[in-house]
Amino acid sequence: MQIDNKVLEKLEKLSYLNIDDDKKDEIISQLSDIVSYVENLNELDTDNLDASFSTLSGGTPLREDEPVEDISISQKIFSNTLHSQDDFFIVPAIIE
Repeated sequence: MQIDNKVLEKLEKLSYLNIDDDKKDEIISQLSDIVSYVENLNELDTDNLDASFSTLSGGTPLREDEPVEDISISQKIFSNTLHSQDDFFIVPAIIE
């Protein structure tokens, strides 16, 4: 899949995010790198692997789940959209 200005504009519309014109080339490059990496993963032969396969013995290590209350984090995130209300993103309906 090729990421270009048309795809980026569609992503902007769907996500209700505004990307500055001077950042668009950088974003397109980063998204292209991500898609290219994922396409490389499609070449791996995983037919003979168990669905619960892990490279870590004993499973995934866990960390303490401690909440962080820093209001500036959510304010910074919501500053990137024009459509939010009560600390929620407002997005187009996709289920009829």
